[in-house]
Amino acid sequence: MSLSYILIALIAMFGHSEDFLGTTLLSRPLVLGPLVGLVLGDLNQGVIIGATLELIFMGNIKVGAAIPPDVITGGVLGTAFAIISGKGPAIALAIAVPVSILAEMMISSLFVFRAVLNKKFNQYADEGDFNGIQRLHILSGILRPILMGIIILLALQLGGAVMKSFLDMIPSWLQSGLQVAGNMLPALGFALLMNLMFNKTVAPYFFLGFMLAAYLKLPVIAIGGLGVIIALIVTQVDAKTNTNDEDFDENTEEAKPVQKLNKADIRNLFLRSLALEANFNFETWQNTGFAFSIIPVLKRLYKTKEAMAAALKRHLQLFNTSPYGSTLILGITAAMEEQNSNDASFDEESISSVKLGLMGPLAGVFDSLFWGTFKVIAAGVGTSLALKGNILGPVLFLLIFNVPHLVLRYNLTFIGYKAGTKFLQNLAKNNVMDRLNKGAAILGLMVVGAMPATLMSITTPIKIGTDSSAVTVQSVLDQIVPAVIPLGLTFLVYYFVKNGAKTTHLLLGLLALGFIGSIIHMFA
Repeated sequence: MSLSYILIALIAMFGHSEDFLGTTLLSRPLVLGPLVGLVLGDLNQGVIIGATLELIFMGNIKVGAAIPPDVITGGVLGTAFAIISGKGPAIALAIAVPVSILAEMMISSLFVFRAVLNKKFNQYADEGDFNGIQRLHILSGILRPILMGIIILLALQLGGAVMKSFLDMIPSWLQSGLQVAGNMLPALGFALLMNLMFNKTVAPYFFLGFMLAAYLKLPVIAIGGLGVIIALIVTQVDAKTNTNDEDFDENTEEAKPVQKLNKADIRNLFLRSLALEANFNFETWQNTGFAFSIIPVLKRLYKTKEAMAAALKRHLQLFNTSPYGSTLILGITAAMEEQNSNDASFDEESISSVKLGLMGPLAGVFDSLFWGTFKVIAAGVGTSLALKGNILGPVLFLLIFNVPHLVLRYNLTFIGYKAGTKFLQNLAKNNVMDRLNKGAAILGLMVVGAMPATLMSITTPIKIGTDSSAVTVQSVLDQIVPAVIPLGLTFLVYYFVKNGAKTTHLLLGLLALGFIGSIIHMFA
């Protein structure tokens, strides 16, 4: 076995370990391509091929529940075979695209498998065993780099020609069916979110978010901004209404809360948040990453097994947000947990309510900011230099993206904690918690409502009429309610979730529906 093959497999494993490294774009072709070229003795070609693949996969990003083709495996193998064969970017593209799709299927299967581990995580939580949760989070996280490293090593041993022939044997209908099935999977995540947030009081905001995305084609960041404005208006109206009912003495001196957490604890939240997505799964998403991040805080605050168990179970609920804004929620949650440990009358359920309410809006805002702004700028600068063989391209790419990313992410941890502390000192006034919960629910549901229209690409190719005057059903639906199929599918899954259906069964059902629907030309 060639040493260079082993090193290339390690490069791929490094790329697949990015979930432990804070989603810092170390896995992009623009970064891994030069490393492969360096191993194979042609750094210049590695830089150029990496830049070429980066341009092709520039829009290939993981946002919310959408799992894109795996550019790590495809990019590494495509670059390696292109340099080995001496055929350049053409062969790299021919191999990278189908390999990326095939590898994405395997990764999606891993995300399904990880959901099986949730039972074990919950068992550890019931026992107050935070060490067990930490161990399992890490062990589950390293499954992906190990699995993909082995696959890449085997592919390199087989050789480019054999690998391409094998991929060409996969029929197009099979690839299409699996792609459609994969596009349906986000409906489960949306339904689980709705199960936690959706009620008749705030339901209109879900449909408002959907209409803004489906009809007006507003980006998620704009919908999130409108959600902030609406939430502020609604909660201010509530505050004015409640002011007449209660009198407060603003000069009353309040007891200063006991501070148990220090700067090192909050800094640790930031460092651990880098592994937020290490155990990402299709059932509860980033929940174990959140628990992993906040465990040191819980250890300092809670000294009994019962209190620790209750806290762990709180933070193993469904959670999913942008990694780049996650530390703001972690900081606020740490402040709330600190208040909970000091005040026996504190409403523990409010911790989960605030988390769930904030994660949707922050996901929309920070994913749009970093994927839609910083990454585009970084990739534009980086690829323009790298296409000329300039190694500064990948370096500037990482710096332009990660300097603002890491600085903001670090500071948001402290901002969240300080804001949470000040907020909690005034919990009793003006029904602050009720207004925060309502405002967060409005924000969250508006963004969740936009998700079926923006993150799910499900259409129908069915036609009505003869060939000469045939009308596609999809064109009719688009004139009435754009993105109605993703919306309907989301509500169908929500119905089953509300009626106690198991998420594993729903997951398999969506996969079967998408695959069979593609074969019979019902969905595309």
